Amino acid sequence: MVTFLPARPGRLADVPSFDRGIGGAESNVACALAAAGHTARWVSRVGTDGFGDHLVETIARYGVDTSAVGRDPHRPTGIYFRTADDRDTDAHEVVYYRAGSAASAMSPGSLDGDALTSGRILHLSGITPALSADCLDLVRHLCAPSAGRRTLVSFDVNHRPGLWKDAGAGPDVLLDLARGADLVFVGEDEAAAAWGVTGGPDAIRAALPEPATLVVKQGSRGATVLRHGEDPVFQAALRVDVVAPVGAGDAFAAGFLSATLRGLTAAQRLRHGHLMAAAALTVPGDLATPPSRAHADRLAALDDAAWGRLRLGPGWTASVPEDAEAEEEVRTP
Repeated sequence: MVTFLPARPGRLADVPSFDRGIGGAESNVACALAAAGHTARWVSRVGTDGFGDHLVETIARYGVDTSAVGRDPHRPTGIYFRTADDRDTDAHEVVYYRAGSAASAMSPGSLDGDALTSGRILHLSGITPALSADCLDLVRHLCAPSAGRRTLVSFDVNHRPGLWKDAGAGPDVLLDLARGADLVFVGEDEAAAAWGVTGGPDAIRAALPEPATLVVKQGSRGATVLRHGEDPVFQAALRVDVVAPVGAGDAFAAGFLSATLRGLTAAQRLRHGHLMAAAALTVPGDLATPPSRAHADRLAALDDAAWGRLRLGPGWTASVPEDAEAEEEVRTP
């Protein structure tokens, strides 16, 4: 979707102007991965309108392959407006205009199947199946377990109760979809709200034993990864001077997936997720320039004490000298 970001804080009724940007969980992840040096493709549908042009052109400028994005001459591109406040506060407002949009009409037969399954990872989210029955069919098809599946299916639960026409059905659908994925991202708060599961990562794993890898996001404390046959691994979150609390979940997934593609350890995958999330948190919009790979690798390699002393603020992703010492990086603004 095209997103309109407020020029200043306040109620939507009071904000006089908005800046145009792009939004969407899956496209955010694709853009972040491409910016981090990976080959990424975005598969979706947009209208043949100016907003569709803007989305395709902007996402392509991040280095994402948009050749598999369909154009629908009969349906518009979705848009939405939001306030600058954290979505978890009562002051947050978001208004979607995507009923009948091109993306909401996606179905198993409307997208390029080869484009969806030719990559090493296929990343999906729980937002898409909430858009329509056809979108649900599409995600069910892509998450269906298959003995011959070679693409790793990644699924971010992204529980958004307001998107579901039948709010009561959403949690069961999301749990069923997650059970078919190979890698699942879910927050502790999501698991409690959607499934009534409390008690931390072990309790969530008990409710969701099927995925080979389960990443439980634990807010400001950090995140835990649980993989079949291995002990759980926890990594603390970073201290961040937050500019805007949006886009961090998608960025975390992109950082984790980037490290997964590189074959890094479970602890390093979590740290790269935290670093990419910190990049998103220190800019106004959903997307940020990630740190260089060398910079991120140096920070991810810090010992626990140095990692705990890091405090990241706006501009921290700017490149640092190749010979910079870890102690200098601990003082990153």
